[in-house]
Amino acid sequence: MRSLKLILTNPRYFGPAWVFASLNILFGTWAIYIPAVKEDLGISKSMLGIAIFFLSLGVFTIFPLASRLINKLGVGKATSIGIVLCCIAALFPLIAPGMISLAAVLYFMGITNGFTDISMNTLVTEIEKEDNQKFMSASHGFFSLGGVLAGLGSFLIPVIGNRELHMLFAIALVLAVNIFFFKRYVKVVAAPIEKEPFRFKNFKPLLLLGVVSFVVMGSEGAIVDWSGLFLKEVSLAPEALWGAGFLGFQAFMTLGRFLGDSISARIGSVKIVAVGAVIAIVGYLLVLTTMLYLAILGFALTGLGFSVIVPELFRIGGNVKGVESSQGVSFIAGTGYSGFLVGPVILGFIAEQFSLNLSFITLMVSSIAVLGATLLLRRRSSKVS
Repeated sequence: MRSLKLILTNPRYFGPAWVFASLNILFGTWAIYIPAVKEDLGISKSMLGIAIFFLSLGVFTIFPLASRLINKLGVGKATSIGIVLCCIAALFPLIAPGMISLAAVLYFMGITNGFTDISMNTLVTEIEKEDNQKFMSASHGFFSLGGVLAGLGSFLIPVIGNRELHMLFAIALVLAVNIFFFKRYVKVVAAPIEKEPFRFKNFKPLLLLGVVSFVVMGSEGAIVDWSGLFLKEVSLAPEALWGAGFLGFQAFMTLGRFLGDSISARIGSVKIVAVGAVIAIVGYLLVLTTMLYLAILGFALTGLGFSVIVPELFRIGGNVKGVESSQGVSFIAGTGYSGFLVGPVILGFIAEQFSLNLSFITLMVSSIAVLGATLLLRRRSSKVS
């Protein structure tokens, strides 16, 4: 919790951390209106899945270009530009008149989110190097906190009564705080690094980690995109509670990210991944009861379980023997974002052809597979330093 205290007491660290929160405030506000957008446009679950695919595709396609742009602009300036672009992009999905326009604006939203995601993580990395301080994990906690704030905003839906106005309030909050803190980091530039080629002979130990990352991040993306629709159509939740699953998921993920480092230090990385998978499985079992409040609790528990898995995968991947830490982390990030890219689409087609229940059964089976993978991770522990 020391890093959280550091962020809350020093504007130099709070500024970048608020960018993390900002990204999820904007994205989360869009997410809680997904059921309403689907209904207004009269599109099927599979068509909605395709539209959401374009959002993830936008994130994925900016990756090869982002580092070059960030180095040219300077990481601090790139972060400030990125969050402004995110604010511009956030309003358009709520006013898209049709399926094609929705896919197009979500693609643009994905590009801005992806660019900002890379720049803000690079910004925190550079500040950590400059100041010899650690606050990356807590910054990711702020990302989850942004989702909590967006989820709390769902309770304002009946009060505001206008989705565009709701998003404008979120944009105003994000911009007002960021503009105040821009000056704290806008001049930060990335230090040059010497790149080394990836050694394929050391690729094998990363394969299992990559598969787990693919499954977990795909599941995270699916819950964010489909939890509201599940509560609306399966649990028959009133409109004011459509975002409650997302809120619970983000709230418990935030808690897990703020506490995960200390727990990992006690029980080890592989064991905490196993514990996280078990918690997620219990969460899915509660969701599949379809009882409203048990389902909401279930989404919260899946958030708690997933909160500790991905950070540990980065930690393990960064310590595989014979592989540069940056290469290991990059591989896990790439496979994870691939899961985030295709996961919601796959779930959309399953929901359309069969049912939303079967979609979440599929997610539960995936978590069981992650639990099984931890047994293999233990066997290969000799390959991890």
